[in-house]
Amino acid sequence: MQHITSLDEGLDLFKALGSDVRIEIVKLLIQNKQLSMNELATMLKVTNGALTSHIKKLEGCGLIRISNESASHGNKKLCSLAHDKIVIDLDTSEATHNVYSTELKVGHYFDHKVYPTCGLASSTTLIGEVDDNRFFSHPDRYNADILWFTKGYVEYEIPNFIPYSQRITQIMISAELGSEAPGINSVWPSDISFYLNDVFLGNWTSPGDFGDTRGIFTPDWWYPNWNQYGLLKMLVINKKGTFMDGLKISDVNIGQFHLDYQSKIRFRMAVEDNAEHIGGLTIFGKTFGNYRQDIKVTMNYKPLEA
Repeated sequence: MQHITSLDEGLDLFKALGSDVRIEIVKLLIQNKQLSMNELATMLKVTNGALTSHIKKLEGCGLIRISNESASHGNKKLCSLAHDKIVIDLDTSEATHNVYSTELKVGHYFDHKVYPTCGLASSTTLIGEVDDNRFFSHPDRYNADILWFTKGYVEYEIPNFIPYSQRITQIMISAELGSEAPGINSVWPSDISFYLNDVFLGNWTSPGDFGDTRGIFTPDWWYPNWNQYGLLKMLVINKKGTFMDGLKISDVNIGQFHLDYQSKIRFRMAVEDNAEHIGGLTIFGKTFGNYRQDIKVTMNYKPLEA
């Protein structure tokens, strides 16, 4: 997901999409997921030279990504979409306030209850044994850059270092998430629930456990028939409610929590026993998947009222 917080920030993207040919390129990549430069040129009936200039504009604004694949006659350039959604936020009232940002490693949860299939791994090795949930308590879990489970939860404490005498007006949490199927399965829905300080914020249904191509940052030692990448999701809690990728998922608003500079903030991601789709959860850190990030948290704040 690409999040644009102002018209100026999105200017390069808007310019890149101001072309019928480039719109067609995006449509073809939506339909086919990945195409070579030659395939795109043939479908569009343009020369490779003409296509290259269009591809550079789309790559420059972050809309598509280019990867190289070895072929019998040299390297083949493959094109794919870099984002599954584009969110344009024109209401910047919260963004004008002071901001505190932090990142949580995937393995830095403080509480958990998970059921197999499950496991954790660092950037270099598995942590313990797969499908043995005892290893979610292992000290090496702090090095985990990916974790997965079929049902249950992991809960994180968000560091709160906003300045003295300030209150929190918005929390934005971004993470790469997916389902957890036995092996991989692009059609494996899972209802993932989100909680803040034990208050249910809402659900998002992950469409699948993706492994059709290797994740951009997924290490080479990782098994090819295991989950490769997820979808970048953005959860926002502000005065208007709770939103996932800009779409409202509940009326729970930030004012209900009365959060200030002294508050403890706990964030839980869960797959519940009574969910309609119990398809598991995979959380990707910066050395796995398609996005070089851990769990990002941004909090807006302003002074406490007298």
